[in-house]
Amino acid sequence: MRLRFLRHARALFLCFLLILLGHQLIATPAHAFFFGRVNIKDEKEMGHKFDIMVRSNLPIVEDPEVTEYVGQLLDRLVRAMPPQPYNFKGTVILHNTLNAFAVPGGYVFVFTGMIMNLNSEDELAGVLTHELAHVTQRHVATRLERAQFVTVSSLLLAIAGVAAGGPGGAVAVSAMNAGQAAMLNYSRIDENEADQIGLQYLVAAGYPPSGMIGGFKVLRQKNWMSGTSVPTYLSTHPAISDRVNGLQARIATMPPTVKNRTCDNQRFLRVKTLLWARYGDEQAALQRFVKKDGLALMGRGIVLARQNKIPESATAFDEALTVSPADPLVLREAGIFHFRKGDMKRAEGLLLKAFRLDSHDYMAAFFYARMLDETGRQAEAGKYYENVLRNVPEDAEAHEAYARSLGKAGKSLEAYIHLTYSVLHANNKKLTERYFARAKTLADRAVDKRPFQRLEAAYKERKEIWDKQ
Repeated sequence: MRLRFLRHARALFLCFLLILLGHQLIATPAHAFFFGRVNIKDEKEMGHKFDIMVRSNLPIVEDPEVTEYVGQLLDRLVRAMPPQPYNFKGTVILHNTLNAFAVPGGYVFVFTGMIMNLNSEDELAGVLTHELAHVTQRHVATRLERAQFVTVSSLLLAIAGVAAGGPGGAVAVSAMNAGQAAMLNYSRIDENEADQIGLQYLVAAGYPPSGMIGGFKVLRQKNWMSGTSVPTYLSTHPAISDRVNGLQARIATMPPTVKNRTCDNQRFLRVKTLLWARYGDEQAALQRFVKKDGLALMGRGIVLARQNKIPESATAFDEALTVSPADPLVLREAGIFHFRKGDMKRAEGLLLKAFRLDSHDYMAAFFYARMLDETGRQAEAGKYYENVLRNVPEDAEAHEAYARSLGKAGKSLEAYIHLTYSVLHANNKKLTERYFARAKTLADRAVDKRPFQRLEAAYKERKEIWDKQ
């Protein structure tokens, strides 16, 4: 199961998102959405539509090692907050931008660049609690009320302008009334409140309060190092130096038992290692993986495989397995390497052991299913594919592999349903329409139409977005 992403990373993809939303603003008929107060139901609808928009156009990470970590971190923070009317949901976007943002309704987006450049879990938690505070204090919703937006599209555009910021800000201004856009920047009051409330959430979740300061300092340092290229996060979260000083003064008044807390960074470092190995600059990543522990050796093996240095990569994975023979992540990555190398026997043992040690690692399960498929065990493979897709239902490659397996077994309708899901989640409009039409023809002759009806609902939701582009 590969991570679903665009092969050619868009350096200005936030600008692209705003252009897309701006186009929708022009193309969508102006129907009344609200005029006056934005209620919780409105916020949830806005957030849901924005989430679909992001997933329809931006690269999403689906590796369970990454997504479960971010999801569990978010859950820990939310549990420490007062009861909220939102169901918070975390999504990881594959891009090297230092950014994270939350939108009305509780949808939280974390960029891989943020995780890769922070130093510890409490720093990431500090950034996220600040974003959660923007949601719980309804900063965006309040400003939308003042701006009197009256269409769903204009709301989405406004949210994008607030949440994403960066180079897209100018696009937002050109697509909306400039006076409205001006009202949608986070104010100094909003930022200070998000700092103060976010710090409360961070401490209540058991983290050292210094995590928020540490995260902001990393962002400030990257700003200084990058010259005119400002980290996107800072474009919508200004005056960070003054705010750091204010946070330090507040933390100084806290009891030593709170100030001197420590943080377990083991899982954060696993995720950071994996992201650097998979997506970081190859030379920079190799410089990070000089130690002889299992994770560093695994990371080195992944980077060397990216460079097509197969013998050196095999050596690195063998060393990683020697040092960490029971680490499910090391076992999984070594199994994937050997699967791709064509050594099915070695891959089978490694992947099965990885999945037995971590039953939530659906990437290990996916490659194990592919191995079964490649060795003629389609019926057994199908059980693993179904388990993967129950838990990672939007992974394009998992749907594609299962479709081909079903095709081999002569199950044409099921094959076309999963083939349609595959290209739909890969955002290939032309192929989605073609495969959907074929699935519909086959479904018309089927007794059980429920699988196709579920596909039809997903297709209509995505098509609504595509038709407005």
